[in-house]
Amino acid sequence: MLGTVVNIFRVKDLRNKLIFTVALLVIYRVGFFISVPGFDYEGIVEGATQSETPLGRAAEMMQMFTGGTLSRSSLFGLGIMPYITSSIILMLLGEVVPALKKLRQEGQTGHKKIQEYTRYLAVLICLIQSIMYMKLLGGQGLTYVGMERQALVMGVVGMTAGTIFLMWLGEQIDEYGIGNGISLIIMAGIVSRMPWAVQTLLQNVDLSIDAPVGSVGPAKILFLVAAFLFVVAGAILITQGQRRIPIQQAKQMRGRRVYGGQRHYLPLKVNHGGVMPIIFASSFMMFPPIIFGQLLRIESLFDSTILNTINDALSYRAYTYNVLYMLLIFLFAYFWVTVQFQPKEMAKNLRDAGSFIPGLRPGRRTADYLETVMTRITYFGASFLAIIAVVPSLIIVGLGIQPTVANFLGGTGLLIVVSVSLDLVQKIEANLLMRSYEGFSSTGRIKGAQG
Repeated sequence: MLGTVVNIFRVKDLRNKLIFTVALLVIYRVGFFISVPGFDYEGIVEGATQSETPLGRAAEMMQMFTGGTLSRSSLFGLGIMPYITSSIILMLLGEVVPALKKLRQEGQTGHKKIQEYTRYLAVLICLIQSIMYMKLLGGQGLTYVGMERQALVMGVVGMTAGTIFLMWLGEQIDEYGIGNGISLIIMAGIVSRMPWAVQTLLQNVDLSIDAPVGSVGPAKILFLVAAFLFVVAGAILITQGQRRIPIQQAKQMRGRRVYGGQRHYLPLKVNHGGVMPIIFASSFMMFPPIIFGQLLRIESLFDSTILNTINDALSYRAYTYNVLYMLLIFLFAYFWVTVQFQPKEMAKNLRDAGSFIPGLRPGRRTADYLETVMTRITYFGASFLAIIAVVPSLIIVGLGIQPTVANFLGGTGLLIVVSVSLDLVQKIEANLLMRSYEGFSSTGRIKGAQG
């Protein structure tokens, strides 16, 4: 392992890519602490860090999934969520709009045009989200007296510019650095909070026999360590897990020689959607508590029993909330596979390449088989994502651990870190092997990468 790290810095091109990537991530972290002028910084931090409030939950989700933070009202407060949202919208429209579908089939030229449309749509989404957030802060009296309009304008312009700058950073990492720029920005935001979560946990540790209620004892520490190891091991297993479909290449006679006939495999990922189903489900479940919380503040509706019941049922501690959360993860996991996985196109490509699945006719039978296999393995991938997503809630309710600690020591945040880290390590290893250097393992590939 140490020799592999030394080899990384021996290769000039790889070394420059790593230094460039780290430098841009440092720039991102510096901008993370630049707040938008015109707002009461201390009041925003105090309101957003209270995880029991809907705004506090929204702030946590925003920081975990987008690389931004609502708890500081910084220039990077929206993170790269507008860019992710615009990419998803155009990806979905590409399945129903003929013009976009044609662009996707044009290769690199069409991809660049779609990227241009994605940026324009991201700017529009930034403007809408920043205006909504500024209005929310202004309605809670978090702007300085006499600066309401100026704060709104500066906030909208500042957050929009911050998100566009993060988009540019991610694209620069993709082109000149190593790894996926957007994913690395999200991971950097999560990793930066983990030392703080560990420190907060250690401050509440009490190993004495007569420890007060709410403190962290040996049993809770062991459970947290077990949850940490479970999420890490499970994330590696589910990220690397594949169902390999045997593919037989047809033999062809060319002159007096026979070509083809080789047997290879078509890998189908168990967790085809990655963390996207969790991001979709979390984003959807973020808004109902905020909406009902605002409705309960209206005096005429404050005593409404129905609203109070619904609001309590949508609390992250409630059983109803977690069941709905898991169901939405399953729904979005299958939705993402339906959009991304194209069995008819894959069957057509196999037929055109002269390959087939043994025992199945090329064409419709092959497409139906691939769709059936993907549907079955997606169930296991979605089940794992659903379990991972509710681990923080179990830790919070069962052990009384602070939500900000539970979310970063076990659950979705850790899943994102492990997945992005695996992708980064595999790309570094590919660069080493391409230059005839030994990879991170003696076999030349990371264990599990072959399925």
